[in-house]
Amino acid sequence: MGTLTESVNKAMKEGYVDNFRITRYGLFSDKHHKTYFPSDVKIVDFCRFEGDSDPADNEIMYVIETNDGDKGLLIDAFGPYADQYVDKFITQVKEVRKKE
Repeated sequence: MGTLTESVNKAMKEGYVDNFRITRYGLFSDKHHKTYFPSDVKIVDFCRFEGDSDPADNEIMYVIETNDGDKGLLIDAFGPYADQYVDKFITQVKEVRKKE
């Protein structure tokens, strides 16, 4: 799988260039300044990255497509440093896939 940086670069080459983040209203697109609800998105892949010695280095990258064709990434910590709002949003998304 490689590093988080390698995975981000690969996804960006595949067109996943928007930077998403979770707000209290939903998934926010930095590129389009638009908010999406869980029903508006699908997760086409996700990858976990574990730090060798520091639990703060544990991250997960979600590769996301929206119902209007926007494609981007959402990156969050996992484990004790995970954002509870990201987790809540992701669990509400109906379509979650993992590429092999």
